Amino acid sequence: MTINAPRGTNDILPPDSFKWQYLEEKAKEICRKYNYKEIRTPIFESTDLFIRGIGESTDIVEKEMYTFKDKGGRSITLRPEGTAPVVRSFIENKLYGKALPFKFFYSGPMFRYERPQAGRYRQFHQFGVEVLGSDNPLVDVEIIKLGIDFLKEVGLSDFFVEINSVGCKECRPPYLEKLKNYFSEVNQELCGDCKRRIETNPLRVLDCKVESCQEIIKDAPKITDNLCDKCKDDFEKVKNGLNTLKIEYREVPTLVRGLDYYTNTAFEIKSDELGSQDAIFAGGRYNGLIEEIGDRDIPGVGFALGLERLEILLEGKELDIESGIDIYIVTIGESAEREGFKYLNQLRESGISADKDYFGRSVKSQMKDADRKNSNYTIILGNEELESGQATLRNMKSGEEFSVVLSELSEKVSDLLDN
Repeated sequence: MTINAPRGTNDILPPDSFKWQYLEEKAKEICRKYNYKEIRTPIFESTDLFIRGIGESTDIVEKEMYTFKDKGGRSITLRPEGTAPVVRSFIENKLYGKALPFKFFYSGPMFRYERPQAGRYRQFHQFGVEVLGSDNPLVDVEIIKLGIDFLKEVGLSDFFVEINSVGCKECRPPYLEKLKNYFSEVNQELCGDCKRRIETNPLRVLDCKVESCQEIIKDAPKITDNLCDKCKDDFEKVKNGLNTLKIEYREVPTLVRGLDYYTNTAFEIKSDELGSQDAIFAGGRYNGLIEEIGDRDIPGVGFALGLERLEILLEGKELDIESGIDIYIVTIGESAEREGFKYLNQLRESGISADKDYFGRSVKSQMKDADRKNSNYTIILGNEELESGQATLRNMKSGEEFSVVLSELSEKVSDLLDN
């Protein structure tokens, strides 16, 4: 019986893996410019972390988490998102005692039990950033700009920004009461999930994608009409910051995101090319999360970007990806194969990417293999070349040829590559 990859997962094979490396390196470059440092957290965490952090009534916790008991009887969950683990690490390692804010970025696999579809898998990959320790609304603008810079750096331009404020622990409770009263009056017209959410978390109703619910949501009380003075002021500062950087945006009063920990700014950067799952990256402020997980009232803000969705948008686009090798050594006969193997390793030790044939194939077949491996140069070694100590180096792109002394092969290839 054939064993296949689990449903909702996939293998990333060459040449696609080159594209992933390209995206990850571009993300790191952008984060270096913005002074964000990498953090790596475990792939699995205590289940309580996500129940307390994400929210017990969210779809993620209720329906989508991969949760199991380990051999010690502890409840463990494969991480469904990256923010709660970063906050847990921040608290556990007492980073709050150092100079704030802390600026982190991460990249890695996440896990959610969902119906697999384009851009949404059960194992998926996220690039995200988190800033812990600053309540300044300009930080919200900074991370939006960081994400936009990343999208532009990899060649995207067809996207748009949506923003909202979801209030704070002072102004949200009375707003939730208004929402609850409004939805209770139209209870019979809502879907089953929304009927339940009226009691558990009415804000989640605004996030419903069912068409009949969407019609009702349009006339629901707007949170931006119910913000406290500080939340109003912070939201204006976010909009002013976006205007200063000439970032166009749309205000969407029903944008609440799918996680309970969000406060104040919420945002999504979307593309019409992605269909119903149209968010490329999204996030917002979560000023109460650190206090919920730990015991300190420290503000935070961040976003997460789905790399699979980004891959969909990049299909057919020309990317500056190096997927070949510098030189391929073609050998004729046993002596040449032995000597060629020696030169191969000398080249690699000099920092040059190199390969050769290991099947004893004909020269023609080896040249075809060099083509498949997208080699910049080839060199043919036979008895004649070994006796003379010289060989011909061929540029596979231009056809130009160079005579090279074998003892100086690494230096010659390095010079050609530099030029």
